[in-house]
Amino acid sequence: MSRGPIVDTHLHLWDPKKLRYAWLDGNAVLDQPYLLDRYDAATEGLGVEAMVFLQCEVDTAQYEQEAEWVAGLARVDPRIKGMVAWAPLEKGRAVAADIERLARHDILRGIRRIIQFEPDLDFCLRSDFIAGVRTLADFDLSFDICVDHRHMANVLKFASQIPEVPMILDHIGKPAIADGVMEPWASQMHQLAELPHVSCKISGVATEADHANWTEDELKRYVQVAIDAFGFDRVMFGGDWPVAVQAIEYRRWVAILDEVLASATDVERQKFWRDNAVRFYRLETAR
Repeated sequence: MSRGPIVDTHLHLWDPKKLRYAWLDGNAVLDQPYLLDRYDAATEGLGVEAMVFLQCEVDTAQYEQEAEWVAGLARVDPRIKGMVAWAPLEKGRAVAADIERLARHDILRGIRRIIQFEPDLDFCLRSDFIAGVRTLADFDLSFDICVDHRHMANVLKFASQIPEVPMILDHIGKPAIADGVMEPWASQMHQLAELPHVSCKISGVATEADHANWTEDELKRYVQVAIDAFGFDRVMFGGDWPVAVQAIEYRRWVAILDEVLASATDVERQKFWRDNAVRFYRLETAR
């Protein structure tokens, strides 16, 4: 079975000594610098040829500093081919000024404004937020959808209103794996996949399971639902490093996915590990 090179569509990097990440406070595993040297150690020998950086919930006053910092890292290490930055999309069309500043960085490929942590489950349906996401089309940018399973019904309503913006569901929509719950998440995944502008990132799965007691078969069942729903043209690999290290080592996650893909064709595997990422995030046009 051939895997070939990997494009990791979900890489986090942070240094709490440089920028402020309040959500790391008290997390003994994550509240420390995670930079490319540690990523390289975690992925050694796996053939990762390129990465897409995902915003890391830096304090909102510093989101432009985060983008500047990552763009600097990419100038040193050109494997960072794309960046998905944060922007205050709830500002509606006024967010265009923020995005213009971010777009100075030629690796900008998309925006992620996390929905999951909003106490109002209808946040993504607010008119200003929808207008802000629509603005991404003016800049040829995509939108990363980060929610958990409680938001899936509203994500369907939200995504259907903005067909002009390519979207990707992070972490297969964060199903309640630790509770063994499959529905209605599985049915909602198939409904979301009916929208041709939405893709799915196979990432962060072990993090949604019981960190100490998950099984490979358990993770595989949820991954298979996502692949069956979206098909091999709209799924792609994400490492979610280092968040995922709370539950799983990077190379074990890759090994589990290799087993899931054992019956796939070489072309399907290449789409999953590399080609879909290059197409969705337009990485061939990156320097």
